[in-house]
Amino acid sequence: MSEPKDVGDIGITVEFSGGLEMLFSNERKHKLSIPAKDSTGAPLNVGYLVTYLCENVMKDARKDLFVLDGTVRPGILVLINEADWELEGEETYEIQPGDNILFVSTLHGG
Repeated sequence: MSEPKDVGDIGITVEFSGGLEMLFSNERKHKLSIPAKDSTGAPLNVGYLVTYLCENVMKDARKDLFVLDGTVRPGILVLINEADWELEGEETYEIQPGDNILFVSTLHGG
């Protein structure tokens, strides 16, 4: 079996709001170029993107404020192209070129 051929990168926009931006260098909007396929040749999905963000974009060590048990923690709203990710298949949604994915924390300290 041969290795999957390099299929290039796709461009997406990832945004953080509601305080999450502090985990990502205090930048609200990130234009990213990510591989179109994972190491097995499967199309990338939001589950992979969350891992990618933690490993490559997040500079803050407090990853538990963003991820819990391998997925986006409860209290964080995820919008894919302005639609709730629950309508799009959540982690299984396959990322498309030009997608805009917004993570909004609905939890606020007092």
